[in-house]
Amino acid sequence: MTTTVSKGTALITGASSGIGAVYADRLARQGYDLILVARNIDRLRSAATRLTSATGRSVEIVAADLTKAADLAKVETLLKQDSSITLLVNNAGVGATAPLLNADVDKMQAMIDINVTALTRLTYAAAPGFVARGTGTIVNIASIVGIYPELLNGVYGGSKAFVLAFSQSLHHELAAKGVRVQAVLPGATATEFWDIAGTPVAHLPQAIVMTTETMVDAALAGLAQGELVTIPSLPEQKDWAAYEAARQALMPNLSRSEPAARYKAA
Repeated sequence: MTTTVSKGTALITGASSGIGAVYADRLARQGYDLILVARNIDRLRSAATRLTSATGRSVEIVAADLTKAADLAKVETLLKQDSSITLLVNNAGVGATAPLLNADVDKMQAMIDINVTALTRLTYAAAPGFVARGTGTIVNIASIVGIYPELLNGVYGGSKAFVLAFSQSLHHELAAKGVRVQAVLPGATATEFWDIAGTPVAHLPQAIVMTTETMVDAALAGLAQGELVTIPSLPEQKDWAAYEAARQALMPNLSRSEPAARYKAA
C-alpha cells in the first residue's frame, strides 16, 4: 500500500478506463483522494476497490453521463460545494474519424456536448472556489488535432481547438489568482477511443501510438514542470515555443482601423 500526505481531492472525468483510469492511479499514488466520474458504474466500483487497496486513498465514485443535463449538474454541484477538491481533470470526451460528409450530425452534436459544453461547465463550477482559496489546478485533455484539424474529423478537431484556446484564456485570466491550468495534447493513444471513433487502434501505425501509461506520465511531468501546453510526443519544446511566438507576433496587427493594402480596391 502506498500512502503519502494528502494533496486534497482530484476529480477526474472519464475515469473508468483509458487515460482517466491512469490519471486516477497516478494521482492516488501522489497523495490525492479521488472523485471518479464516468458512465459505467461497474468499472467505477472496480477501480475504487483497486485504488483504495493499493494506495489507501479515499475514492468516491459518481456515475454520470455528462451529455445529460441532470448528470452534469450533479457533478457541477460537487465541484462548487466540495472545498477539498484541488484538482480537476477534464478528461471525458469522444472523437470521430469519419469525414464531414460521412458523419452523423446528431453524433457530432453529442461530441460537442461532452468535449466542449461539459468541459466548460465543469470548469466554471470549479474555478470560483479555486480562486477564492487561492489555489487549484485544472487539467484539460485536448488533442493534437486542436492544432492539426486536417488530420481527423473536423468537428472533433474544432472541439479540441476550443479546449486549447479555452485553456490559454483561463491561464491568462487565473494564473495571478493562484490557479494552474494545463492543456494536454496527446497524439494517438492506445485507448478505446479509437474503436468508438470508428478506426480501431490496431489499424494505426504502431510507431505513432503511445500507451496510456506513458502518455499520462509525460503529461504529469509537464504539469510538474509548469507547462501550460504539454504535447507528450513533441521532441523539442522549442518547436512549440516558436509556434507560440509566431502566434503572438500576429497580435498587434489582428485588429486595425484600415484593411491591409492587398484588400483595397485598385
